[in-house]
Amino acid sequence: MQRSVRLKSFELFARDINDVDVALLHALSISVRWPHRPKDWDLLRRAGHGIVAVDGIGRVFGSAMWFPHGNDFATIGLVITTPRTQAQGGGRWLMDQVLERCGDRNLALNSTHVAYPLYVSLGFTSEAIVYMRQGEAPQALSSMPALDGDLGDLPNDTLSEITALDARAFGTDRARLLALLAEDASIATLSRGGEIVGYSMCREFGRGFVIGPTVARNDQDAVHLTAAHLKKLQGRFVRVDTRERDGVFAEFLQQSGLGIAETVTTMSKGRRFLNRDSNEPWVYGLAGHALS
Repeated sequence: MQRSVRLKSFELFARDINDVDVALLHALSISVRWPHRPKDWDLLRRAGHGIVAVDGIGRVFGSAMWFPHGNDFATIGLVITTPRTQAQGGGRWLMDQVLERCGDRNLALNSTHVAYPLYVSLGFTSEAIVYMRQGEAPQALSSMPALDGDLGDLPNDTLSEITALDARAFGTDRARLLALLAEDASIATLSRGGEIVGYSMCREFGRGFVIGPTVARNDQDAVHLTAAHLKKLQGRFVRVDTRERDGVFAEFLQQSGLGIAETVTTMSKGRRFLNRDSNEPWVYGLAGHALS
């Protein structure tokens, strides 16, 4: 695989993301108006692997990350190219680097509108739309469906109680990622008959807070697991990424002031990523755009 590429008047080299100053990564995300703070970049670097496109004097022109889960699956995210290199093949070169490193793994990602043609050309298939909802948490929540079960808080050191549930919803075990997210997150759970049937995390991210992942068996449960965090964030900026276009959960988010700011497309390469079963838990709120 070509470890460098010449784009017009300059040559770019692939460097490990951990060898690049986080301030430069922050500047890169700012250049494309993504909300990631230096702290968010640090978390993502701990969660996965990545490469950065730099020139001969260390200037950053792009990035791409992948997050392995088990031996046969990974998500791809933080694929960023500066406007200067976006139309010159920089994104394809970065993706070629990532695909080589991921080998035969099944893959999933969330594509922006701009990057969509690139991913299609690389063999990715569309599966769903992600609605990136955000806004200020209201002072009072709208009416909610009746609560079926008991809400509670999960200590950060007892994640074993939700990892199997999460794996059923997500499709593979991501216990390591959950442990990293939980370091600075609050975790709400919903139990019925003494069994945890849903959970949600809330942590600081970007301009404010992100609620996710949220795993539940139905819209009503997802509403209560999300509301458990919204009640504590009155007037604060909140983001929820969800694949729910309509229904009770989507309507609750809209009525809570979280309007659709943008959409991206969930895509996969290899086995199908999203396999929803009405009798199984489902990911109602994503861990993040990059993490799926």
